[in-house]
Amino acid sequence: MISLGAYLAVSAVLFVIGIYGALTRRNAIGILISIEIMLSGVNLNLVSFSKFVESETVNGQVFAVFVMTVAAAEAAIGLALIISLYRNLRTVLADRFNFLKW
Repeated sequence: MISLGAYLAVSAVLFVIGIYGALTRRNAIGILISIEIMLSGVNLNLVSFSKFVESETVNGQVFAVFVMTVAAAEAAIGLALIISLYRNLRTVLADRFNFLKW
């Protein structure tokens, strides 16, 4: 049987990979994918705690489904924004999206 520490280690690795990708990527789609990897790490953490900690209250799976719903909405809105920016600027590089600055 896999221990709780192994699940937590994998979720921490996923979260760190996501943070590294979000902070170092210039491509907006890569940033979105990195955020999804971070949310997957959070979901793994929630489900693993739900499996190993017995509770009568709301389970971690419910929170994981909620996180997946928010992630799907975030991906849909993010991709719509990126497509719109690409149509106007012909690039998906995040450092070129500085036209909203003062």
